[in-house]
Amino acid sequence: MGKIITFGEIMLRLAPEGYTRFVQAEKYGATYGGGEANVAVSLANYGLDAAFVTKLPKHEIGQAGVNALRKFGVDTSYIARGGDRVGIYYLEKGASQRPSKVIYDRANSAIATAEAGDFDWDKIFADADWFHFTGITPALSDTMADICLTACKKAKEKGITVSCDLNYRNKLWSREKAGQVMGEICKYVDVCIANEEDAADVFGIKASNTDVTTGVVNHEGYKDVAKQLADRFGFSKVAITLRTSLSANDNRWAAMLYDGADYYFSKEYLMHIVDRVGGGDSFGGGLIYACLQDYAPQETIEFAVAASCLKHSIEGDFNMVSAEEVKKLAGGDASGRVQR
Repeated sequence: MGKIITFGEIMLRLAPEGYTRFVQAEKYGATYGGGEANVAVSLANYGLDAAFVTKLPKHEIGQAGVNALRKFGVDTSYIARGGDRVGIYYLEKGASQRPSKVIYDRANSAIATAEAGDFDWDKIFADADWFHFTGITPALSDTMADICLTACKKAKEKGITVSCDLNYRNKLWSREKAGQVMGEICKYVDVCIANEEDAADVFGIKASNTDVTTGVVNHEGYKDVAKQLADRFGFSKVAITLRTSLSANDNRWAAMLYDGADYYFSKEYLMHIVDRVGGGDSFGGGLIYACLQDYAPQETIEFAVAASCLKHSIEGDFNMVSAEEVKKLAGGDASGRVQR
């Protein structure tokens, strides 16, 4: 099996202790994370050969980001070095009816100011089977949008499977700009990943009888969303996560997979959340792993959802679980009993 390449930004995450609010905080914990980096860590933890591509400054804060990936076995050899700063995001963890809050400080980060010459895609894609990125990466700058498009075209030339998590972020770009840019990039994508809102935000494709703010998610309505996405762009697979938010601490979690012929819904989990950041990325990592293992469609969606369910119980961006732990939950052991 070849290598999986993921491409995007890894950021320094600064978070107050526990459920302390920003205005209360006297100290912050420092870790690293970012959409595509989180996927690479998941895949490395499952025993696959995963590489993360980005650009980071040569100074110690940039090196600490590289080290955070290396300790999980992620290949960092394609990371370009240069630029002035590492992007930062501040996380205030929500509780009960108070939502979590993220504040970005990522303008002019090394990856946002990267140039096409920083990445040799022929070299990066040598021996690669899969390329993954999210809609966050082309949102960082017009140049990054062009670089993403170039990478997708090169991957398709080489017969590499391309996956994209739409991951719309309204703090990075408008819906109109996202639709325009992602509409072109998605022509080269094979596997599309989205949440309840992404298809509507980016492409105006909405599920009927759904209101995520009130917690009403009509699972059946997403069949039409998936089919419209596949019909428009020719995706071979569309996976949509289905989150029902009961509060900041408690969510119901499920997902759907469409393979162009049929629809597969996972079982639904009732989760008590420790840390939800990276939840979607852990789903993507699980989905990619299951596809590369040639799991049947139902087994694929069950593995991806179980992987993400476990991530919600883990502090930090990274999903630090093994494939065996995911299989156990996907197989029906959700008791949480002590393992001795």
